[in-house]
Amino acid sequence: MRGMANEPFQISGKPGSGGAHILTAKGPITFASSAALVDAVLAIKDPKLIIDLTAVPSVDSMAVGALVRTYVHCQKSARRLAFVGMGPRISNVLRLTGVDPLFDTYATLAEAEAALA
Repeated sequence: MRGMANEPFQISGKPGSGGAHILTAKGPITFASSAALVDAVLAIKDPKLIIDLTAVPSVDSMAVGALVRTYVHCQKSARRLAFVGMGPRISNVLRLTGVDPLFDTYATLAEAEAALA
C-alpha cells in the first residue's frame, strides 16, 4: 500500500448503465490533485454520477473539500451522486470531519448503479 500512496493521481471516465457516468480515481487525492477531481466532475453532464474511489488510498483536507463541492454541485444541478469503494481511511476522515452523512456509498459499482436506477 505504501507504493500506492506515491503514485500520481489519475481520473478517468466511462459511461455506466441507466444514464450514469462513472469516474474512476486512482492515487491519493491531495491539495495538488483535488482540482483535477472537481474539474472532471464539472465536465460531466449525465444525470447520475458514480465516483469509484477503490484505488484511492488516502485523502487530505483539500480532498474532503473537493468531495463536498462535488456533492453541492450535484445537488444544485439535480443530479444523483454515489461513491464506490471508500476504504476505511477515507471513511474515517469523512466521519471525523462530520461530512460522511452527505455521501451515498456502496461497496460495488453494480450496487451503486442499481441504487441510482
